[in-house]
Amino acid sequence: MTDNTAETPAPDLPRAAADGYTGYDEDNARDGYDGYVGDPAVRAEWDDRYADRHRLWSGRPNGALVAEVAGLTPGRVLDVGCGEGADAVWLARGGWDVTALEVSGVALERAAGHARDAGVAVHWVHAELTEAALPPASFDLVSAQYPALLRTPGAAAERALLAAVAPGGVLLLVHHAGMDTRQTHDGGFDPADYVWPSMVAALLDDDWRVEVDEQRPRVAPEGGAGTHHTDDLVLRARRLR
Repeated sequence: MTDNTAETPAPDLPRAAADGYTGYDEDNARDGYDGYVGDPAVRAEWDDRYADRHRLWSGRPNGALVAEVAGLTPGRVLDVGCGEGADAVWLARGGWDVTALEVSGVALERAAGHARDAGVAVHWVHAELTEAALPPASFDLVSAQYPALLRTPGAAAERALLAAVAPGGVLLLVHHAGMDTRQTHDGGFDPADYVWPSMVAALLDDDWRVEVDEQRPRVAPEGGAGTHHTDDLVLRARRLR
């Protein structure tokens, strides 16, 4: 949803497959079926946004991700809302085993093409986070850069983010500062409908250690949507057990 050798022919995630993991398959997508799991209305909304522009995002990795990953040892990473694949490709180039999740099939087609062009492998998942049936506690890094995650009474999205992180792994959640306090406007945006870093932080217990929880100036890639935002909210938490 958010902001860039070919993709692997089949996801190398046996536990996920056993749990109903659904990967993105370009050949099936061209035939009109790609195994999408989630609300069709959410997919349609984001497909329309991406289809309206040849390129929605900058094509460069997000600055907060680059800064926070610098000291981490590459392992398995989940890129939540991978958009057109800039972060996923950058992580794969850095030696990470990348699983990238996105609701928009239009975005995933672009992302898969970018990965092919870069000669990197990425496991693509066409699903909403809460419906993806990802293997629990399996990712050394879960990265969610400016995700448009809808709130539910049971905090399903927040809990899905936390559940995906392996013991010793890191959750990195970055969002635009000030968006959570904006007023509802004519475009239909209501901040009360979405998950913000403070909501995820409120669920952290003694199994987690907060390493970063701050507002900072945004290092924004040039070009693409969202460049007018000047500050980030950055939550980085490590799962202890």
